[in-house]
Amino acid sequence: MRRNFHKFVFSVLTGTVILRFAILKFSTDPISPSERENVLMQPDDLLTTTAQMPIICKENTSINTFPKFSEQPQHMKDFLTYRHCKSFPQLLDSPMKCGGPDKSNEVFLLLAIKSSPVNYERREAIRKTWGEENIYKQFQVRRLFLIGTPKPQKEEKRIHELLKIESQTYKDILQWNFFDTFYNLTLKQVLFLQWLENRCPGAEFVFNGDDDVFVNTINTFTYLHGLGKSGRDHHLFVGALNIGMPPVRGPNSKYYVSEELFAGDSFLPYCGGGGILMSGFTCRSIFKESKQISLFPIDDAYFGMCLDRAGLKPENHEGIRTFGINLPAAEDSFDPCYYRDMLVVHRFVPYEMLVMWKALQVTKLNCGRNKLVKYDNSEKKGTTKGKEGK
Repeated sequence: MRRNFHKFVFSVLTGTVILRFAILKFSTDPISPSERENVLMQPDDLLTTTAQMPIICKENTSINTFPKFSEQPQHMKDFLTYRHCKSFPQLLDSPMKCGGPDKSNEVFLLLAIKSSPVNYERREAIRKTWGEENIYKQFQVRRLFLIGTPKPQKEEKRIHELLKIESQTYKDILQWNFFDTFYNLTLKQVLFLQWLENRCPGAEFVFNGDDDVFVNTINTFTYLHGLGKSGRDHHLFVGALNIGMPPVRGPNSKYYVSEELFAGDSFLPYCGGGGILMSGFTCRSIFKESKQISLFPIDDAYFGMCLDRAGLKPENHEGIRTFGINLPAAEDSFDPCYYRDMLVVHRFVPYEMLVMWKALQVTKLNCGRNKLVKYDNSEKKGTTKGKEGK
């Protein structure tokens, strides 16, 4: 089987020179490659949409009183200066994604995927694979990408125009008027939860994760359906659990948190932000508590704070691997047998999503016992490993 699979992978990878187009052609795509390229090649003055600079939120003029503010790296200064802002205009919306608030209880699983404005190919790969909107056993699965605005750059307006085309074509873009940076991920999460409360309050479960993870949608649906509890009335927050995770104090790290902002030796328990499964009940609880907790630069740790305030706990699920799957060096890490029973694995580039999705559609995978990654759904132990990449 291993030899046959290698032949399969080789036959797919020989076409890597045209993978950019394969992503667009994987299924019928309303956005043609030429249309996308035309947008990116237009002179700025031909574009009809101007991406507004995120200037709605006014800076905190008294932030200089924050202890050791002048010694902080620039990205931390920026975060602290605008930390108080939790409301930003929405540039792109999909108000009927869930059929409207009154019909949103028909949505069993809402995929809420954090994406950067420039990550078009990742979004396309997801749309054509695990993020495809579908109905499983009469239960609806819906998809959304959560996006801010690009920082000022040469193609800023063109990227915004491309997002408009995506929104008009797929109706799966939520974009707000704030700069899409790592430190603004928490803001993005809070704004999504606000959208959820207003537009899709009846959704039973939510997958919240990055645009470079691979989700086995069938396994995820099977797990959630097998819980036997309504996500609208019961708590669920599962992922790769981190317990006793210390804050990063190195100012050059993107995970940097100063002692002045957080004095503790470790964060409250939280699940890695690469991929989390939540119930609608828990989403509402987190949003409620977020109104009382100041924004924090690490979004997954912030969720842990909100859960703690609500009296709820995150739990571990061995099928969610935001650190990837650890295999012996001699093993083929791209063998689909290792992913057959997984729910979420981080991280995948677009062509890997396409190849793995196709490989997992084979109904008779011949997997030996040593290639089955077993896990216990009731497992609640956490990890103290380093933070997963984002």
